[in-house]
Amino acid sequence: MGLNGDVYIGLGSNIGDPVKNLKSAISAIAEISDFLVPSSVYVSSAAGFTSQPNFFNAACKIGTTLSPFELLHSLLLIENQLGRSRAFVNSPRLIDLDILLWGDLRLEAPHLRIPHPRLHERGFALAPLLEIDSSLVHPYSHIELRDFYERLPAAEKPLALIV
Repeated sequence: MGLNGDVYIGLGSNIGDPVKNLKSAISAIAEISDFLVPSSVYVSSAAGFTSQPNFFNAACKIGTTLSPFELLHSLLLIENQLGRSRAFVNSPRLIDLDILLWGDLRLEAPHLRIPHPRLHERGFALAPLLEIDSSLVHPYSHIELRDFYERLPAAEKPLALIV
C-alpha cells in the first residue's frame, strides 16, 4: 500500500502515572517509526464517561513504511505491553493510542477509520496536533483543524503542561 504523508497519533492516559505512561508509549512508537515529533502534554476533563480522573493527552507525528492496518496492530501491541485493559467504552485507561490523521488519506474499514471520526470535535486531540503543525487540514471537509479548535467552547480546550 503506497501511502504519502505524515502520520499523526493521539495518546491519552488517566490512571497510574499518566505522564510516564505517555512517555513510555512515545518511546515504543519511536521504535517502529522512521522519525517522531512529539507534542507537549495537555490536561483535560474526561469525555463520555465523566466520573473519572482528568486525562493527559499528547500527539506525535511519525514517518512509517507500515500500512495503516500494520500500524494499528503495532499500536494495539504497544497498548497491551504497557498494560491497557478495556473495561468499557470511555473507561479510565493506562494508555490509549489512536491514528488521528495520515496525510490526506480517507479510510473507512470495520476497525479503522482515518481520519479519526471525532477528531474535529475533540480539543484534547486538536490542541497537541496543532502544536506540531498548525496548518493541518481535515481530509473530508478540507477545513483547517485550527478552525475547528477555535470554534470549541473554552471548557473543551485543554491546558498544556511543560514536561
